[in-house]
Amino acid sequence: MKKTIALVLVPALFVAFLGVTSCKNRASREGQKQIEMEQVQIVQGEIAANVYPLPSSAEVVSMLTDYEIGYIIGVSNPTDNASKYISSSSRALNLGVYGGDLSYATLYNMQQEVINYLDVIRNLAGELNMSQIYDETLYDRIKDNYDNKDELVSILTTAFDETYAFLSDNDQQVLALLVVGGAWVEGMYLTTHVSELTHQLPGISKNLLEQKNSFEVLIELSQPYSSDPIMADFLRKVEPIKAVYAGLGTSLTEQDIKDITLAIEDVREQIVQ
Repeated sequence: MKKTIALVLVPALFVAFLGVTSCKNRASREGQKQIEMEQVQIVQGEIAANVYPLPSSAEVVSMLTDYEIGYIIGVSNPTDNASKYISSSSRALNLGVYGGDLSYATLYNMQQEVINYLDVIRNLAGELNMSQIYDETLYDRIKDNYDNKDELVSILTTAFDETYAFLSDNDQQVLALLVVGGAWVEGMYLTTHVSELTHQLPGISKNLLEQKNSFEVLIELSQPYSSDPIMADFLRKVEPIKAVYAGLGTSLTEQDIKDITLAIEDVREQIVQ
């Protein structure tokens, strides 16, 4: 994932710069070090601007297959809803949502559902001027790797890396973050609605708690754009999740999981309606 590459690349660049510094005399070392630190910060900023900032929905959903939890027909956002999304913000949010649904269908080898969600995603992406990311070759790659879960996760994650990078590169950072937000909410929605016995599955409980960090990263990345009306509306929508996570400890009770589930359901309903 590109985030991992960034985390490795930035320190590596820093070490490289320090290596150059060691070859210079002591008299100029402090001034050179300041320049090199500024160069590192510039590189770090350029990398961060083009990296999908959270675990992809494919990575979140893949855990469900590890626990051999069956596919639930009807839990995903119906493809018929796509025609309702006419604003750029609702299209971006639900591009993320449908990305989670595509991941869910793909990892369970629901081939007709995969085709349906790819069609919807392709249309939404086209309306956001990035149809090239979801062209027909994406389905071919998915079809060729139905029996390779790790490769499927990689294919889907790369598609969303590219979505985020495309929007960021075209000065649409708010829409890029909405795609991320929609995908995060749907991944959490699927995780909390796959079984009535969710609270009895320790792996899912651990995952829900770990996603608190991802949510906090999403909010932190969104804050600089909070004066934008579209972002302000999104931050208002996710307030129920923020409130629940603020009260959690280091482990989850059954009531905590119920509270998270209800908060996610509330936010998700606002996004897909």
